[in-house]
Amino acid sequence: MVNVPRLVVAAPSSGSGKTTVAAGLMAAFAERGLDVSPHKVGPDYIDPGYHALAVSRSGRSARSGGGSDGGSGGWPGGGGSRPGRNLDAYLCGPDRIAPLFLHGAAGCDLALVEGVMGLFDGAAGQGELASTAHVAKLLRAPVVLVVDASSQSRSVAALVHGFASWDPEVRVAGVILNKVGSDRHETMLREALEGSGVPVFGVLRRTDAVRAPSRHLGLVPVAERRAEAVGSVAALAAQVREGCDLDGLLALAHSAPPLSGPAWDPVAEVRAAVRGAGSVPAEQPVVAVAGGPAFTFSYAEHSELLTAAGARVVPFDPLRDERLPDGTGGLVIGGGFPEVYAPELSANEPLRAAVARLAASGAPIAAECAGLLYLASSLDGQPMCGVLEAEARMSDRLTLGYREAVAVSDTALAVAGTRVRGHEFHRTTIEPGAGRDPAWGVVHPERRTEGFAQGRVHASYLHVHWAAVPGVAARFVGGCVPYVSHAG
Repeated sequence: MVNVPRLVVAAPSSGSGKTTVAAGLMAAFAERGLDVSPHKVGPDYIDPGYHALAVSRSGRSARSGGGSDGGSGGWPGGGGSRPGRNLDAYLCGPDRIAPLFLHGAAGCDLALVEGVMGLFDGAAGQGELASTAHVAKLLRAPVVLVVDASSQSRSVAALVHGFASWDPEVRVAGVILNKVGSDRHETMLREALEGSGVPVFGVLRRTDAVRAPSRHLGLVPVAERRAEAVGSVAALAAQVREGCDLDGLLALAHSAPPLSGPAWDPVAEVRAAVRGAGSVPAEQPVVAVAGGPAFTFSYAEHSELLTAAGARVVPFDPLRDERLPDGTGGLVIGGGFPEVYAPELSANEPLRAAVARLAASGAPIAAECAGLLYLASSLDGQPMCGVLEAEARMSDRLTLGYREAVAVSDTALAVAGTRVRGHEFHRTTIEPGAGRDPAWGVVHPERRTEGFAQGRVHASYLHVHWAAVPGVAARFVGGCVPYVSHAG
């Protein structure tokens, strides 16, 4: 049994202020000297970047006037921090949530988990699956409800009572009142909640000082605005220090019961995946992983699985670096915002040529969403790597949601028939939408083919959490071994 002090920060609905309150709490507790482990329910890549900044040593130094090391350009764990980690019961399965949490929170003083959407909102049509409430139950964690009180007074008691009583297995143990207008407003809210049995742990006033800029897919990632983000997080921390009962919240976190282990172990996962199907390579191939402002979407566990599978993971920035890392034997290009940086990516002709040579050499390349666009012939008319005969462009339509898919043929990531759960999140389109050999056959919520399986290139819009299918990391790294000498 493992004791990890922990809280889940939830809300009745999106837009209540979960992210600002969660990041403020993480920063405020980190400034007290606590080792805070940040987590996010759901597939979101952007919020964990703010979480990592909030708990990082470099972020604390900058907030106190000591400067910043500039961060890691989106690479997990940069700046001396714990990476923000995702807990998604749809992508990874309910049974992996507690093990992944224990892995990420190992040795911490406090773990804070930001929820997704409203407390009880989960995967469409699948009940509580992947909701914040579901994850809170799997973690046996007390929930603090962030309530947007800007347009209510006494009704707040009915709202909190409803959320606290809806599911007796979910322990709604406290409330933080957000966007409170005045002292009088605060008094009315507190009086209304006195008989609810749910204590108020904080009152935060309306302010524009803590807002972060947004665009077509949500908040602008930290890697694109690190200096400004440090200031935003500092303002959040100050607001939380002033308005929240940190001692009370810490005591509440310590009331969480022990969790049974074991923690998720990438080495054990890879060994189990390759058992009977090969072995971890004796050589250590270099796997280059795209990062920087254009490619900020990455789950921390992916690099850990690649390392466990025998690779030496080397990040690089396609906006700055004109060559791939020396000895590159495989390339991973995750999600992000290449559409924002299309001219700059296109202008880096030496790197685009190096990526095309690597693909032609037969080295494995795994590209998700942004990576798919980068490998295309063009993006919004700007030349890209030309690995795929496809044209990509921005669209007015948001594509968003969970998917179930199966590998149509053998690829660099999976053998034919491998079933995965993934997530799509983009405002771009690519024509054609699938190659002659598709990467995936989507089976839910609709049936279609998707992506490109071209030689050893696997390119798709689908984001997959490799912790659910650790064999893909082992297969990918195993495919790198013959190509170690191809440096691009």
